[in-house]
Amino acid sequence: MDVLAAAAERERAGHDIIHMEVGQPSAPAPRLVREAARAALEDGRIGYTEALGLRPLRERIARHYRDSYGVTVTPERVVVTTGSSAGFVLSFLALFDPGARVAISAPGYPAYRNILEALDLEPVPVRLRAEEGWQLTASSLAALHEDRPLAGILAMSPANPSGTMIGREALASLGAFCRQRGLWFVSDEIYHGLTYGEAAETALRHDDDAVVINSFSKYYCMTGWRIGWAVVPERLVRPLERLAQNLYISPPYLSQVAALAAFDATAELEGVKAEYARARDILLSELPGLGIGEMHPADGAFYVYADVARLTNDSVAFCRRMLEEAGVATTPGLDFDPDEGGHHLRLSFAGGEAVCREAVRRLRGWLG
Repeated sequence: MDVLAAAAERERAGHDIIHMEVGQPSAPAPRLVREAARAALEDGRIGYTEALGLRPLRERIARHYRDSYGVTVTPERVVVTTGSSAGFVLSFLALFDPGARVAISAPGYPAYRNILEALDLEPVPVRLRAEEGWQLTASSLAALHEDRPLAGILAMSPANPSGTMIGREALASLGAFCRQRGLWFVSDEIYHGLTYGEAAETALRHDDDAVVINSFSKYYCMTGWRIGWAVVPERLVRPLERLAQNLYISPPYLSQVAALAAFDATAELEGVKAEYARARDILLSELPGLGIGEMHPADGAFYVYADVARLTNDSVAFCRRMLEEAGVATTPGLDFDPDEGGHHLRLSFAGGEAVCREAVRRLRGWLG
């Protein structure tokens, strides 16, 4: 977000900036979503809903798991949330006591660490390694748990910042590991739908007790609508409901109505994903020629996470210079990995094919 602010300041000064720093779709919300919201707004009454969300939306989300994954989820287990961020806060509060240790990946989404610490929980980074496919694995967690017991693990597939996916066998192993040791398995699945080969799999296929967090922000192009959901075991529904009632009363009514229509916008959304795929192909083919060739597998999402050690060991300064001298805004790896992020950066290709072509052209001139 600091990079975004700096990029906006340069734009106000008249500079032309290529945005590859922010993890949000460049496409608008689908037409059906906007039409549903417009109709609800014309109706005039925008009020509270049940804290767990509108029943028709919960039913539609449950149906989504049957249609997309072949997994049976009852609507009663679905909790509609104010974005996935609220889903994490509610889940962490319900699952863990103060001081509990929760394993997270390194590199990983920085808000995990920050939310856990804000709630007096201890994030335990697990270093991802090339020999393990840059995936969180049961074997990497076992030693941590034996040293000092964990209360849960948090996995993300496809991942931010890399787009790397956890394979089916690895995901099954994570579920088995948690069941055998009585740990909570929290699965961040907000980039599901945005994959460029094999489809992503839900943790619920391997652990019915898993807490799954998802969102309408990424695949459904609804970031600013702040609407997401969680699927939780039945025994957690009432605790999450009470927390939601006290923390924010209910998710936004207008966003819930719009989200219900999003499930019927698949054709438009697949067109957006096809644009991402073309942009991804440009970066994967062109970046190695610029000296940015050491990347995590970009299986999904809309990111490339690259090791730029041959160019810098100060990713913050490197990204600042790239913005000022080339007009390309990217995110330093230190956001995602305080230990090794100094020689990594994340490039978002959510802007599409033309943006990525122009970024490559500018970087080629800048890097010489």
